[in-house]
Amino acid sequence: MRCEELLRVLSEYVDGTVDPGWCKEFEQHLAGCNPCQGVVDNLRKTLVLCRNGEPFELPEAFRQRLHAVLRECWKQRQAGVE
Repeated sequence: MRCEELLRVLSEYVDGTVDPGWCKEFEQHLAGCNPCQGVVDNLRKTLVLCRNGEPFELPEAFRQRLHAVLRECWKQRQAGVE
């Protein structure tokens, strides 16, 4: 299995709905591929956060940039509506 193939079945694997034949190949690839291990680990952590409904505090600088971008997008949409 190559990384591209792993990424195609990643959601099904994490959800437990992937074909059992793929699981063995998936796990073999994962055992020897650090980048794919990181992707799977991050996805699992993200899913846990979403399922638990736990709030996640954004870093202040990121939050300010995000709000500025959202305000600008809103202004642009409002200008286009008039």
